[in-house]
Amino acid sequence: MRVIFNEELGLVADDLDRMALSVRDAIKKAGRSMLKCDVETAQEVIDGDADIDRLHASIIDQCIRLLAKQSPVATDLRVVVSTLSLSATFERMGDLARHIAETARRSYPDPTLPEEVVPLFQQMQEFLDVLADRLVDMLSDRDTTIAERIIINDDKMDKLHQKTFEYALSDDWRGSRQQLIDMVLVARFMERLGDHGVSAARRVVYIVSGFDPSKDPRDLDSDLD
Repeated sequence: MRVIFNEELGLVADDLDRMALSVRDAIKKAGRSMLKCDVETAQEVIDGDADIDRLHASIIDQCIRLLAKQSPVATDLRVVVSTLSLSATFERMGDLARHIAETARRSYPDPTLPEEVVPLFQQMQEFLDVLADRLVDMLSDRDTTIAERIIINDDKMDKLHQKTFEYALSDDWRGSRQQLIDMVLVARFMERLGDHGVSAARRVVYIVSGFDPSKDPRDLDSDLD
């Protein structure tokens, strides 16, 4: 029975890895579609979200069967329940990437953002690109060091997100009203992607150690590079 459980759990883990890879691609492509007015890439993200949803549904079904048939306890139970949580987190991240891509598609051929805010959003996207890569590496290796760095670097995205409010409230705003709305929405989507990345990192630390880490571990270097 133990061999069967491990084999079935391995299949679930493979699906979760594939889901993380798909989400990574969606995050990067969504950002590129927004910043470069690339409607074809935006459509790829929108269409690809269905695959992420199918993986999510498959993982739920497999985990429910594992819980019903194998009755896991202790560490095994922690892994199965955490896999369900991670799958839900990645599914939501896929949705957020799709929202960004839909915004880019809706505004095409006009730019989603006015020129003056593009450098700020490029910084936000660069942060998310690094986060997306690190989520894949963290998950495949169950690497708690990467997870902890993701957690403590979340403040960087929060600070960048805060700067978008300065533009939105400025009397010098030169973009259109639609661009103002899109900027606020996209900034929120990107900030939430960062938050969900932290949730995934915390869950991996919990899988490995059974410990739910605080947001700001003091004994770690906060440099993401």
